[in-house]
Amino acid sequence: MKLIKNARILTGTGEVIENGQVAFDDKIRYVGTDYSGVTDEVIDADGLVVTPGLIDSHCHVGLFGDSLGFEGADANEDSDPVTPQLRAIDGINPQDRAFSDAINAGVTTVVTGPGSANPIGGQFAAIKTYGVCVDDMVIKAPCAMKMALGENPKTVYNDKNQAPMTRMGTIALIRETLYKTINYRDDWEDYENDEDEDDKPEFDMKLEAMLPVVNREIPVKFHAHRADDICSAIRLAKEFDLLYTIEHCSDGDVIADILKRENVAVNLGPTLTDRSKPELKNLSFATYKKLSDMGLDVSIITDHPEVTIENLPLCAALAVSNGMDEKKALSAITLTAAKNCGISDKVGSLEVGKDADIAVFTALPTEFNAKCMMTFINGNLVKGEI
Repeated sequence: MKLIKNARILTGTGEVIENGQVAFDDKIRYVGTDYSGVTDEVIDADGLVVTPGLIDSHCHVGLFGDSLGFEGADANEDSDPVTPQLRAIDGINPQDRAFSDAINAGVTTVVTGPGSANPIGGQFAAIKTYGVCVDDMVIKAPCAMKMALGENPKTVYNDKNQAPMTRMGTIALIRETLYKTINYRDDWEDYENDEDEDDKPEFDMKLEAMLPVVNREIPVKFHAHRADDICSAIRLAKEFDLLYTIEHCSDGDVIADILKRENVAVNLGPTLTDRSKPELKNLSFATYKKLSDMGLDVSIITDHPEVTIENLPLCAALAVSNGMDEKKALSAITLTAAKNCGISDKVGSLEVGKDADIAVFTALPTEFNAKCMMTFINGNLVKGEI
């Protein structure tokens, strides 16, 4: 059992414990001020800040190789616009430098997956940032299905002179796949209820991958920047009763009242980047304050490599400097990020029974001068010294 003592502890739930203690092995066993159990190692964190390990709720870590070109680009299978059967875990390279960069910044979990070339891109995975084999790093896979609206799919397939070449075409392909999945599910249910009367349906790998979506077992991550694309995502989700989050949401300020009305969870960013295409024209750090002040669940994302993963705390600091409440900003890279991805039962806060993913900083990670001194994943020290 390890014990961190004399720390300023921010649990991620909003609680702040001065001169606090965290006891842990692979799980959090105690959080408070008066631990009396047996310990093997004691870390005196006097003058330091302890937080949950940071979480990026939308990125492509391990799928776009650092310092590589085509040979490391494994996030977009743009040979087919509908590819729900693709699994992030089949493309992630745990030896990519981005993982060590994440650990050095106190980022212990990344939710990583396919890019936005396709209307339906494939399955995201929530993984730890430390490990040799991706199978040993998985928290939840699949944890979401990627769908992309707006400029990216139509740009990719316009160059190929095939559908979708318009926003209408993108939505039509998604809607068609959802209808097919529902029919596929119904056919299998009919067969399983009466195998003598009904023919066994033919296996379809794409539709099998979509079943957790229509069954509300995993959410859709809707890539949507422009206000009309965000509305299209909401329309689709309501039509098919889908769990969903809006990814990027660059026009969040424009459409804030609608997001509030629909109580939409938003994974916001990347904002520390240039306005490289028309649908990013309203990109602003002020949006973090606007949406979080309205009570929406807002997480902060890097979309690595758009903003590299080690700059996740910097993005939170910039959100705070532009008016976002500091506690909400910390939650946006810890507990809210975990909630938006359906993994808050395991990570995102320092609570008894959760994974011992812990970051030790010189200051709040939402402050510009903060430096990560130690990172623990599953209780193992992966950065720093005891």
